[in-house]
Amino acid sequence: MEPVSVSRGDSCLILSLPHTGTWLPPEVYSSLNERGRTLADTDWRIDRLYADLVPGVTVVRANFHRYLIDANRDPSGRSLYPGQNTTTLCPVTDFDGFPIYLEDKEPDPLDIQGRLSNFHEPYHAAIEAELARVKGNHGVAVLYDCHSIRSEIPFLFQGVLPDFNIGTNGGVTCAPEMEVSTAEICSLAKDYTMVLNGRFKGGWTTRHYGRPQEGVHAIQMELTQSAYLDAENAPFAYSQAKAEMLRPHLESVLQALIARAKGAAPRKEA
Repeated sequence: MEPVSVSRGDSCLILSLPHTGTWLPPEVYSSLNERGRTLADTDWRIDRLYADLVPGVTVVRANFHRYLIDANRDPSGRSLYPGQNTTTLCPVTDFDGFPIYLEDKEPDPLDIQGRLSNFHEPYHAAIEAELARVKGNHGVAVLYDCHSIRSEIPFLFQGVLPDFNIGTNGGVTCAPEMEVSTAEICSLAKDYTMVLNGRFKGGWTTRHYGRPQEGVHAIQMELTQSAYLDAENAPFAYSQAKAEMLRPHLESVLQALIARAKGAAPRKEA
């Protein structure tokens, strides 16, 4: 099993999918407890939701599950949200705070280093390669990090999460017009709610690659699974009816990012 799959397109837009993979090495799967084996914290069906929304996009997808190693966490293990409940680089609890490993089966430092080398690093090497290729072709690259999560998880946040959670780390990871356009489209989407830089301000991928002054723009979109799944529990079935309502708004966001990218390309000095 290759750790990452890449589908190359000819536009300036790259979609990254760090949490849709469900593969685990047999020895890791067998070390999980019954709760862990449900893989409940997967970004279920996000790859299907975004499929073929706009032409020419490049897609970088992690094939491994986030319980092996989280491709959207700082490889140093440093928390992205100090002082708040969250899961770690190699999670030992789920989003509800419950253990996912059998007793004495949690990964040790050597395991974590191996997972970094074999999975986390190849995923980000693929992103870096595609950003370089796309920027070389267009003078600018836009990385859109695709995520989803259950709408109610008391361990991580209070109340009900908005449907659209846009993260730009306080406006520093992309051009202002990209942030504004994305927020405007989501705020005008009838029957949906949105927030900009709320509980989810962008993970390590967005924060690490977003360098608008260098022509690389990054933005994270965390969707609530209630917006496109039949239910936020197993089997996490895709709702065609809900998806057909949501997809046009996502298409508008992606098209706006492509359109704004041309004006956001760095100008060469004379």
